[in-house]
Amino acid sequence: MAAHRRSRQRPVGGTTARAAVTVVLAGTATAAGFDGAAHAAPRPAPAGADVDRLYREAEVATEKYNGAKERADSARERLRDLQDETARAQARLNRAREALGAVAAAQYRAGGLDPALRLMLSDDPDAYLDGAALAERAGSRHHAELGRVRAQLREIEKLRGAARVEVKTLTTRRAELGRHKRTITEKLSAARQALSRMSPEERAGITGGTGRRAARSAGGTARDTALSQAPNARAAQAVAYAHQKLGSPYVWGATGPDAFDCSGLVLAAYRSAGVSLPRTTYAQIDAGRRVSRSELLPGDLVFFYSGISHVGLYIGNGQMIHAPNPSAPVRVAPVDQMPFAGATRVV
Repeated sequence: MAAHRRSRQRPVGGTTARAAVTVVLAGTATAAGFDGAAHAAPRPAPAGADVDRLYREAEVATEKYNGAKERADSARERLRDLQDETARAQARLNRAREALGAVAAAQYRAGGLDPALRLMLSDDPDAYLDGAALAERAGSRHHAELGRVRAQLREIEKLRGAARVEVKTLTTRRAELGRHKRTITEKLSAARQALSRMSPEERAGITGGTGRRAARSAGGTARDTALSQAPNARAAQAVAYAHQKLGSPYVWGATGPDAFDCSGLVLAAYRSAGVSLPRTTYAQIDAGRRVSRSELLPGDLVFFYSGISHVGLYIGNGQMIHAPNPSAPVRVAPVDQMPFAGATRVV
């Protein structure tokens, strides 16, 4: 009996097997955890980050639009000047042609006989010779008049050629304006849609929740200090103008008096002080003497982002007045609110 007994085998589901399975599952779970960490989706950006990005992209396109519009306006003005000059040259040509026509008609009436025969048939050869000398001088004037007409024709053709070039330039600028306008419209529309999906608290974090009255109240306390610290009367006037416009809406392409984009606000502020600035941020930064951040005085222009796509007017104590975006009116804000790119003192 003892010889026929078999030792009893432990079932697979025993303690050892369970431990092995537990180790395998644990290892699998650990491996899955590491793999999941390696391929985890990035954490979503803050709610306002997408709106800020869209506004920045729209502002970049706005400055490009402003530059293209400035160039288109220049081309249109040059074309108008060329058209006026061409009209004046054409009038001069018409008068010269009339004078030539009169000379030609007189020659035709007096012509027909050989000069030698006319001398023989003349009752007064001396008078005839005098007349011939006069006719020769008239002929010289005639040739000179012909030369002037030819020069006027060349001038008109040159003016028309220049006008054709300006027409092509203007057409190109208009197409460029259309492209930038479409980009601005698309970015602002996307920003509005993103804002509409936010809670009131999230929207307030972007817009600041300030209307015209609140914006003016926030800036009122700093006004007198800014004016007293301005380096000269024109800078003080620009600062005073910007304070008057606190709470005004942002409208891309606008230069006042009731709405502004960022470069339009500083342009209008200095225009009120009798100083002419370029239209775009990337031209305004070169409109005066560069100053460091530590040298800033009220009235200096402060620029932001690597592409120089935003500008504000410094008012002292680390603050500026700027036109932020369509969701926020002209307001006072800290200079360190955005990546600082440089500053310029224009007067």
